[in-house]
Amino acid sequence: MISRMLAALTCAFLLGACGGGGNDPQPVAQTPQAAVEATTAPDATASAKKVDRFNEDRAWSMLEYQVKLGPRPAGSEKSKQLAAYIEKRLPNAHVEKLPGGLQNVVGKIPGKGKPIVLAAHYDTKDIPDFVGANDGAGGTAQMLEIARVLQKTKRSKNASPIWFVAFDGEEATDDADFYGTGLRGSKPFAKKYAKKIKELVLLDFVANKQLAIPYEASSNAEMWADLREAAERVGSDSAFPDTQQGVVEDDHTPFLRRGVPSIDLIDFNFPCWHKPCDDLTAVSKTSLDKSGEAVLEFLRNR
Repeated sequence: MISRMLAALTCAFLLGACGGGGNDPQPVAQTPQAAVEATTAPDATASAKKVDRFNEDRAWSMLEYQVKLGPRPAGSEKSKQLAAYIEKRLPNAHVEKLPGGLQNVVGKIPGKGKPIVLAAHYDTKDIPDFVGANDGAGGTAQMLEIARVLQKTKRSKNASPIWFVAFDGEEATDDADFYGTGLRGSKPFAKKYAKKIKELVLLDFVANKQLAIPYEASSNAEMWADLREAAERVGSDSAFPDTQQGVVEDDHTPFLRRGVPSIDLIDFNFPCWHKPCDDLTAVSKTSLDKSGEAVLEFLRNR
């Protein structure tokens, strides 16, 4: 789904692009201690939950719905069915048609000034039996639940508008050219709207078990620091450790290239990437809740 371009600053090697050359993807490189923690930490972390705004049961049910649809590659009938499901659950929603039968789904809540975009991709990689519980369903479910809560949340009179965007076509049709053949929803959206957008938060791998999302090296450092502070306020800091991974080409990349500050939430230390085991056994309601509470807190204060 994603092409890794550069290694983390703590690493001395380069990572292959999106499993380039047909090789199986490897877990993201981290510091040795971070790697140990990622493999030994229990799913339930020690951080105490301080708030309960994000409804993990509702989000989990939306994740399950997507997985039960089965594979949802871009342009497929299942993908179109999911797009309709998303449109019904986003505020003031509409569909933006794309070439090849693809479509982005966009919702909005009002505010002042340029909007913040909260985004996820809802398509799955077009490989047999791949249902993308973490890679696709998790971020989409989290975005929908955050949108539901923020519609009812009283924000300051100067709060930014928030756009919720479900991108189609993130997955590449040719892994040897990820940027050229993937990001088919985010590239045209960035081209059309980048000058109007204040910043973007991308939800990608946010639901896997033993969640520990490192800083992604191309992401905006100030936004990431603010997100980690928000996570600490709500008791989700264990999901956002002080570690770093390399640059990841993802749906935030077209926006970065057009000058939009952006962050990518992706725990690439995920052994079921683009494998059939990315199903309900690979994800955790606790992880979905912890990352969701943090992002919700972040957005409440923008």
